[in-house]
Amino acid sequence: MQYKWVALSNTTISILMASLDTNILLIGLPTVVSDLHSSLIETMWIVLSYGLVTTCVLLSFGRLADMFGRVKLYNMGLVVFTISSLFCSFAQSGTELILFRIFQAFGAAFLFSNSAAILTDAFDAKERGRALGLNQISIVIGSVLGLLLGGILTETLGWRSIFWVNVPIGTFAAIWSHKKMRELGTISGGSIDWLGNLVLVAGLLLIMLGITTGSLQMIPSLLEVVFVVTGIGVLGVFAYVESKVRQPMFDISLFKNKFFSAGNFMIFLNALARGALVLIMTFYLQGPSMRLGPFAAGIYLIPVSFTIATFGPISGWLSDKYGSRILTILGLSISTVGFLVMTRISPVTDFEGLVLPLALVGAGFGIFASPNRASIMGSVPPQRRGVAAGMSTTLVTLGNVMSLGISFAILAHAIPPQDLESVFLGSTVHNSSAVVITNFINSIHVIFYISTFALVASIIPAIILRREEEHVIY
Repeated sequence: MQYKWVALSNTTISILMASLDTNILLIGLPTVVSDLHSSLIETMWIVLSYGLVTTCVLLSFGRLADMFGRVKLYNMGLVVFTISSLFCSFAQSGTELILFRIFQAFGAAFLFSNSAAILTDAFDAKERGRALGLNQISIVIGSVLGLLLGGILTETLGWRSIFWVNVPIGTFAAIWSHKKMRELGTISGGSIDWLGNLVLVAGLLLIMLGITTGSLQMIPSLLEVVFVVTGIGVLGVFAYVESKVRQPMFDISLFKNKFFSAGNFMIFLNALARGALVLIMTFYLQGPSMRLGPFAAGIYLIPVSFTIATFGPISGWLSDKYGSRILTILGLSISTVGFLVMTRISPVTDFEGLVLPLALVGAGFGIFASPNRASIMGSVPPQRRGVAAGMSTTLVTLGNVMSLGISFAILAHAIPPQDLESVFLGSTVHNSSAVVITNFINSIHVIFYISTFALVASIIPAIILRREEEHVIY
């Protein structure tokens, strides 16, 4: 087997595993919360901790990949992710699960920050879009399997079994990668930007603490504002620091390339729009309005993943032949229509009423993802792809985390804490009033309107940019 197919197969398996874990947990979250007797703040951080930690360390891990080798750190990620998944299954409290999820996030960060760069090194420009598209399919397959397996395992073997799935997959991938994968990228040496990393962590942590604790009225409203505003200010300091250090982990100079800038702007807003979709729909389907079980809820959500899987590889192939600009605009536009239709959701919307908008959201993302990713990775020289991949993936995870945090805040501000618990516990409780259900549905409408606006904004740079054939692909 040619090395490029080894690289594609192994990275696809690892990304499948990491994406599988996300939806498996979300679809089983109400059961996890009920069994561990988690508080509202613990429930929020069971979800947020994984994405927040991944966001904070991706940039440094991208730099480490350039310094010590992408395959070496990728292999480390497989080991860390697999072991921490096993520990997650042993958690006895919400706090323990949060801790183990943090370690799991470190492993996932090694995988996400290196897989795209490994593929970009292994494939030439003519095949790169197709390879990245196929790799993206693993995210979708993982999402579909996560929805189905999460529901089946939670209802039959209990929620702890949802973490066992990662152990055989991770073990196989780690052994195979250790034996067959090799370094093709340039090892550049250098140092870690510790100051920038600390400033980034401080800024994101302040924002998310302000959003979560403030929305649950655990701190005064004024202090919530202070936390969030200070966090935003610290992120501004982070941008300044990165523009001054000799070897930044977030290379501001890369944004001088208009294609790199536009691609990352679009991918961030796309993540901001769709990051909380599965979580919100899980609460909707298993919550006080629909009261479905985990497996039935997973079935309802399959259209979004199925359409990504259908359109993703086709779009990757088309982008190799015709470029990414038109496909990017088309994908974002279709997702926009899907979210706009989702704003009409009601307490009695049936499967037929959900399948079209969910399918549109999925189809749009499938059409958008691989052309956008190929354009971003092809816009930077090979020796900078580790940092570029880390920056791009960081913006995706940041968008996802911000989407989750904003959604939690909207729900918490609209629904009193004692009633919000019934939303989080889902079908395990049956005492929600009509007022709670109405407030819950109204909150969903607000969240999906924000998603629609974010997607409309993301289309603008794709329209403004001239045809990318003028751009040199490295």
